[in-house]
Amino acid sequence: MTPDNQFQQLMGRVRARDEEAAAELLRRYESVVRRVIRINLRDARMRRLLDSMDVCQSVMATFFARTALGEYEVESPEQLLNLLASIARHKLINQAARLKARRRDIRRDDSLGDDHDRALDPASDPSEQVSAKEMLEKIQARLDPDERYLAEQRALGRGWRELAGELGGTDVALRKKFTRALDRVMCELGLDDTKS
Repeated sequence: MTPDNQFQQLMGRVRARDEEAAAELLRRYESVVRRVIRINLRDARMRRLLDSMDVCQSVMATFFARTALGEYEVESPEQLLNLLASIARHKLINQAARLKARRRDIRRDDSLGDDHDRALDPASDPSEQVSAKEMLEKIQARLDPDERYLAEQRALGRGWRELAGELGGTDVALRKKFTRALDRVMCELGLDDTKS
């Protein structure tokens, strides 16, 4: 089997929510994602408040949820790395904006003192994150019936053009509608702060 076929097979298993495939993908790409995060985490104050592992877990959770729901179509390892790096950069930008917001502005005080634990965002705490299966169930429960149908059909491997032919409209419009729905639901649940 060629490397391209092996990669496509792995991605198919990830889309099918195979936990072993997800673990394998994580083993292969986690170190690269963490490196991208560390490179982009330049501000020393941000480095004190954000751990690359926590951000990496958030990146991978976003990737796995959106892939399982049929949003991402990744055809090569290079495309996957670019996507993961983009998600990581967006998460860091959004974390920085949240931490620099008026009430939490990390620029106000360079010393964290005894209150440093309160400065951490509890949403990024790995112990607070739900399992992948529970997360997908929560996301699907918040989708309206038409959006849920799209997620189910994409999980079955149906393409955007095929679905657009069935439902009307263009494949691009249908994909954008679905992406907006996932953005809405994941933000409502506090699971995603990226628009990649």
